[in-house]
Parts: sequence; C-alpha cells; structure tokens
Amino acid sequence: MSINHFPSVVIVNHPLAQHNLAVIRDKAACGDVFKCAFDRLASVLLIEATKDLPLQLTKIETPLMKAAVPMLDLDYTVLFVPILRAGLGFSESALKLVPNAKVCHIGMYRDEKTFKPVWYYDKSPAQFKNPDKMKVFILDPMLATGGSALAAVELMLKKGIQEKNIVFVSVLSAPEGLQKLTVAYPSIKIVTTAVDDKLNEHAYIMPGLGDAGDRLFNTDK
Repeated sequence: MSINHFPSVVIVNHPLAQHNLAVIRDKAACGDVFKCAFDRLASVLLIEATKDLPLQLTKIETPLMKAAVPMLDLDYTVLFVPILRAGLGFSESALKLVPNAKVCHIGMYRDEKTFKPVWYYDKSPAQFKNPDKMKVFILDPMLATGGSALAAVELMLKKGIQEKNIVFVSVLSAPEGLQKLTVAYPSIKIVTTAVDDKLNEHAYIMPGLGDAGDRLFNTDK
C-alpha cells in the first residue's frame, strides 16, 4: 500500500534518521549501540513532530540591546505520553528538547493470542485542565496492529484533548496499523521513520527490528 493512502503520515527521511534506523534494525547491534542509535533517532523524530508548536514574541535583552524574539507559547502545555515500556526510549530525548514539558506514562501489553492491548497502568489525570491549550505527543516505537495506538488516543480524547492536538510518534509503522489509526482519527498526525511491508503471523512488523522494549532493556531471549 502506498504512503499516498495516508495523507496524515509524515515519513522522516532525514539521513540521520534513516542511518540510525538501519543501525537499530541490525540484530548484531549490542545494547549500548542500540540505545545510543535509538536516542539519536528519537531526537530527529521529535524535532519533526514538534515543529508546529505555537510561538509567541517574547521580550529579552541580548548583550547589545532589547529585542522581541519568538519563543514557545507558554500558554500551551506540551505533554509527552510514552506507552510503557518501549515508549520510555523516547523520554530522555523528549525532555532534552522540551524541558518544561509534562510527561504522563500509560501502560499496555499485547495479548499474544488476540493481539489486543491489555491496560495495566494509567498515570494521566482523570480530566486535563485547559485541554484546548495542550499539544499531546503519544510515543511508541512500533505502530503494528494499531491496537495500542488507538487505545492511547481514545484515552486522551476521553480526558478532553482535541484530536487535532494529538501527534503519534513511532520509529516503525506497518500498513495495518496506519490504516486503523488514520481511518478512525484522520486529523491525528503520525510521524515515523519508515512504513515496513507487513505484519507476520505473530503481528510483528516485517522486516522490522524485533521487540523494541526487549532490545532497549536487554530482556530479549
């Protein structure tokens, strides 16, 4: 399926993104190599994902004179939502880029028989204050079946976030997951590095990079 079928999807073709994706795809990449390359890739993805953050003119004083310069509009809250556990791989890069951002962790695991997400953790508030002034970035390395992505989006919507203010950030995507998420919520921007060929019978992205969580936390068998 052509990427043209998904107009809300942004493929980050920056050479540094594509290079670091190749590094983490390699099964020979050890833990340190994988983590460092993942961190570099996450930074490039997040720069693309956050490029529409609102700015406001702010008065400062340089060493030479006073000036009005564009800075992030502090009336807006930036919220990063990593889906545990693999989404934690984005957290350090996210907070380096936007130090004043808020972080809410949510946790799901995939039932290996049904491939449906099973909730086990939600650290977000029951209802967000001023949700119309929030920009939310849901972080998960893999958009595979789309089940976890859909569940995370629906949770944010239920708590008051507007669909247009949600961005989903992934390292890899499968056509099946993109189809599910874009059909359900066409206003959500999806930022990813590549759309792979398909899912296999175990709902893993092919050719993929294996289990991102296991590789990030050295728990692969």
